Amino acid sequence: MAVTAGMVKELREKTGAGMMDCKKALVESNGDMEAAGDWLKNKGLSSAGKKSDRIAAEGAVVIDLADDLTKASMVEVNAETDFVAKNEQFQNFASSVAKQVASTGIADVDALNATDIDGTSFEEYVKANISTIGENLVVRRFETVTAGENEVVNGYIHMGGKIGVLVHASFEKAEMKNDVADFLKQLSMHIAALKPTILSANEFDADFVAKETEGMIKTIEKENEERARLKKPLKNIPEFVSKLQLSDAVMAGVEERLKEELKAEGKPEKIWDRILPGKIERYIADNTLLDQQLCLLDQFYALDDKKTVASIIEEKSKQLGGKIEITKFVRYELGEGIEKKEDDFAAEVEAQLK
Repeated sequence: MAVTAGMVKELREKTGAGMMDCKKALVESNGDMEAAGDWLKNKGLSSAGKKSDRIAAEGAVVIDLADDLTKASMVEVNAETDFVAKNEQFQNFASSVAKQVASTGIADVDALNATDIDGTSFEEYVKANISTIGENLVVRRFETVTAGENEVVNGYIHMGGKIGVLVHASFEKAEMKNDVADFLKQLSMHIAALKPTILSANEFDADFVAKETEGMIKTIEKENEERARLKKPLKNIPEFVSKLQLSDAVMAGVEERLKEELKAEGKPEKIWDRILPGKIERYIADNTLLDQQLCLLDQFYALDDKKTVASIIEEKSKQLGGKIEITKFVRYELGEGIEKKEDDFAAEVEAQLK
């Protein structure tokens, strides 16, 4: 009996096995669909369905970056084990997913599954790779960032795919593009290491800041108890944790308080204007710990920890002769938020012996 493409497609949908395996099964079974399914099971090839239930928390973050740096797609593709994630076939699969996302411009996984790749639906393409690679594979998330005129996007993959970063920026003059792109690569490395979640404190919710203020102060007080026990210098206890809380009224009060301190120290009033800026800067640093932890522009730059990212961007703008503005960044860390299954090997052996 002649085996048709429709028969192969039907068997693939039922079993999740690869196209060539399905074709061979149908040939061996003389076109009998049920017998072909049994043939695949006996060969251990009809397993995508079972594998799809397993937790996939390993894998890789992959970036597909356009040569002209006007578009970049970053995807997280998960597998079950780190061993498979290092396999060349898995890496090729992950790269093909990133290229598919970039070329189709789709926005979510459901839309991705409905696209076609290599002459078949993307969903079937994933199932075929599950069967051949031998583990559950999940396209967990992805994002595409595009750049227009006087804009550029660049990215960075850290630790062999454990962390991925995309950064988008605008710039004032067209001739700045390559230099800005190089700077974004460095900034991506900073983001990979320092883990910011937002650009600036302006994106914070007031209730979130209030809650974090209480928590941070208690944490530092607790740490100071241990420092005191070890006879180490104590950390300053902040009044605030974000620039959102440093209103004009608050800062005016801080300045008056600092002047009173200088007066009490016997410092001549004529030199206060030289001392105050440094003290105010120190106060801001001590009272914006949340910003430094989570806000990219307020973090101290990884390659020069005496300066904030915002001041580094300002310096780079002056150096290149035009304003640079970071408008967006995306950071993926492999497996974040996935609850990994803890294997009980003894229980597994016991179950096998029953």
